Order: sequence, then structure tokens, then C-alpha cells
Amino acid sequence: MEIRRIKADTVTQCVKKLFMDCNYYIGEDITSALKKSMEEEKSPVGREVLAQLLENNKIAAAEQIPLCQDTGMAVLFVEYGDKVVIEDGSFEDAVMQGVRQAYDEGYLRKSVVSDPVFDRKNTGDNTPAIIHTRIVSGDKIKILAGGKGFGSENMSAIAMLTPSKGVEGVFDSVLDTVKKAGPNPCPPIVVGVGIGGTFEKAAELAKKATLREINTKNPDERYAQLEDKLLTAINKMGFGPAGLGGSTTALGVNIETYPTHIAGMPVAVNICCHAARHKSAVI
Repeated sequence: MEIRRIKADTVTQCVKKLFMDCNYYIGEDITSALKKSMEEEKSPVGREVLAQLLENNKIAAAEQIPLCQDTGMAVLFVEYGDKVVIEDGSFEDAVMQGVRQAYDEGYLRKSVVSDPVFDRKNTGDNTPAIIHTRIVSGDKIKILAGGKGFGSENMSAIAMLTPSKGVEGVFDSVLDTVKKAGPNPCPPIVVGVGIGGTFEKAAELAKKATLREINTKNPDERYAQLEDKLLTAINKMGFGPAGLGGSTTALGVNIETYPTHIAGMPVAVNICCHAARHKSAVI
């Protein structure tokens, strides 16, 4: 396979479109889940909230305005083909420029501060982004982009469990995190669960899990069943849409796993609100 050369601006324009689109257009998987939940929701207030969310998303798409005032911190999962060369710039610089243009030209709120503790000065362009890159075989670049809002991000957690805790420990850890979050992450939510790897790998898996379509299942039947079991248990908590009560606290639970050390079983839970901003593209 020959080396493929891609202009840096091609990457920039792709990233720009991804972040504008994910802030304007909700995924069909979320729309379908909201409609289904509205039909099944027993609480009249809950049904009204779900109807308002659907109307909000419809208006956002029609007028190309953000789904929510929190347009998120830019997070990208990149599969970078080993036969790709970026011309006229670097890949990372091209991504940052795409994020910069999207949040500027798309009138998206800029929410990133340069220092996390002391200065906390807004960078003014929503950069830097968070980029997770994996080198793969091929001559293409696949980008999965998400704008992660922090009302839900702040409710996330990680637990370093020992293997003796087993599946029950995983189950309890996820439910405990969601229970502590309560109404704060703007339910109905999507719950991303990362199991395995190391401390940081589990968190990365959980974040990627929130970007997976909620109408898909983990390919391992055991984890697929655990996803269903967790979703049922979470919706029995009763927080409901907007935390006002009801049977729709979560729209989906997605689990991603990775091999881990014999002595550990990391479990990370990343919570995403109903404005599940994510889009993907292949260059």
C-alpha cells in the first residue's frame, strides 16, 4: 500500500464540521430512544420533559443552533492509518484549528480554561482538545468526535476494584455512581462504563463508551446482558427526566472492556447527559 498524503486543511475542515454538527444535530439513536421513552414513561411530568427535549432538538437542527448552552470540551478518538502523511502542517495542529473554527464560526460556547486550579483564564477558542490516537494499519484517518459537557462529566467516577469483587462489584460500583449523581447530570443520561486496563485506560474506555450508539450492544453476550441489567436497575431509581421523577433516568448503558492485571479490576463510569454530542467521519 502506497503512502497517502492528506492536506492539513482537510483534517481541519473535517474536525470543524464534526463539532458543529454534533452540537446542532442529535443522533437518531438518541431521538428514537427519547420517543420510545416518552411512550413508556409513566410520569406525566416526565412525558412532558421528554416531549420538550424532542422539540428542543428539532429546533436546534432546523435553526442550526446548539442543543444546549454547554457545547462541551472537544474530545476525539482517532484511528490513524500508518500509511498516512499530513502535508502543510501537523495532525494535532490541524485538529486544534478545526476545533477553533467550529467554536468560533459555529457560535458555540467556549468553555476551556488554560489552568485548572489557579488562573482559570478562558482560552477563548475552546482549545486545547483532548485527542486519543491509535495507530492502525491503512491509509485512512477515522475520527470519532464528541463535545463533552461538564454537568454530567463532574458526576463521573472510577473505582479500583479487586478481582474478588466480581461482576457484583462492577454492578454495585456503576449503580453507586449513578445514585450519587442523582438529578445533577440532566437525565435521561447515557452511562459509559470502562472495565479493565489500568487507572487511565478504564477512564478512556468509559468516555469512548458514551460515544457509542445506544442502539448497539457489547459483542460479548455476558457484557450485553450486564448492560441491560444495569439499565433496568438505573431506571428503577426514579430520578426520571430532568430529575423530576419517572421511569426514564437513563437511555442506555454502554460497556467497553480491555485486558487487565491479575491483581486488579478497574471500573470507570462516565456519565453523559441526554445531549449526547458525537459524530464520526473517515478521511
